[in-house]
Amino acid sequence: MKLNMAEEEDYMSDSFINVQQDIRPGLPMLRQIREARRKEEKQQEANLKNRQKSLKEEEEERRDIGLKNALGCENKGFALLQKMGYKSGQALGKSGDGIVEPIPLNVKTGKSGLGHEALLKRKAEEKLESYRRKIHMKNQAEETAAEQFRLRLKHKQDEVKLEGDLRRSQRACQQLDTQKNIQVPREAWYWLGLEEETDEEEEKEQDEDDYKNEDLSILEKLQILTGYLREEHLYCIWCGTAYEDKEDLSSNCPGPTAADHD
Repeated sequence: MKLNMAEEEDYMSDSFINVQQDIRPGLPMLRQIREARRKEEKQQEANLKNRQKSLKEEEEERRDIGLKNALGCENKGFALLQKMGYKSGQALGKSGDGIVEPIPLNVKTGKSGLGHEALLKRKAEEKLESYRRKIHMKNQAEETAAEQFRLRLKHKQDEVKLEGDLRRSQRACQQLDTQKNIQVPREAWYWLGLEEETDEEEEKEQDEDDYKNEDLSILEKLQILTGYLREEHLYCIWCGTAYEDKEDLSSNCPGPTAADHD
């Protein structure tokens, strides 16, 4: 009886507990994925080692090796140079002012014919030159438009200024003529109010006349009216002063135009 009990396993012993396997869910699948990755990496390494180089790659490697190595005595051309006194590393030419390194080798790998690259380069330069011309013309057009806008704006400002000066002259003329008991202006437009009142009458008279008088510009009207004010009333609108006599006017007034008073 005692023997049978000794032979029975002790379920609480360390030997029984350590024998139990790890039965966590998903663990067998992770192990399979890791093994598959290891096999794939080993296969890729083996493919890289066993991969055969193409004919083009082999030619490039041989050419690079040949260009890196200096010419030796076995080369017929180099041997002929040595017979004529050439030494390795020496510049070519009788005076030693020639090239030291050989002319570089440019290998043509494309399928295009000779001169194709030069043609592409010329077309690219022509395209670039055409683009530059367009940009230049565009800039010129923008500068011209901006200059024309500035001129129009200045012309408009000058017109507004001339109109203001003319109205001032008309008001001054009407006031000064009235002070001298002049009831009718020399011209209808000399006074500010009469020009509009006499528009209809002038239109009727012009229809009846055999010829039509050309309209005066604002500048011409201003010049005529300021001249009248200076001669008749010794008055300058830009000075805002009525002078005592012509000598006083000529000595104290800068001139008959607005530019003279700037």
